[in-house]
Amino acid sequence: MATALQSPPPSHPVLRLRLASGSGMPRPIDGAWWPRSYDLLAELPQLLAGLPRAWRHITSVTVNGATWSAVPGRIFVLNQVVRLHRTVAASAPHTIVLLAPGWGRWDLLVLPPDTTEDAAEPLMAAAASGHD
Repeated sequence: MATALQSPPPSHPVLRLRLASGSGMPRPIDGAWWPRSYDLLAELPQLLAGLPRAWRHITSVTVNGATWSAVPGRIFVLNQVVRLHRTVAASAPHTIVLLAPGWGRWDLLVLPPDTTEDAAEPLMAAAASGHD
């Protein structure tokens, strides 16, 4: 009797992130992130680990306080302390702001975790292309 070999499931789920190309032009959104939950402590380490090296070390992250579960003032990610800030700004309820002092600021559209794949794909493509 032959048995089929199955590859083991990935130890970490694939990061659902789409970034705009580095055109050097300022843009309101630098890409889109589609987390699997609203647990920032579980989701943020994978996001930061998947960012381009050119973004350097992110030291500060700002999220919408009404969207994400409670977060502490800081978290240890990739051997460094990352400060977490919560805002209730109505102007950006579905974004996350990543800061690397002296290197840049990046704003990502955050798709709700329960977004279907059919709905997520065009939103992520539009955010990465710089279109509204």
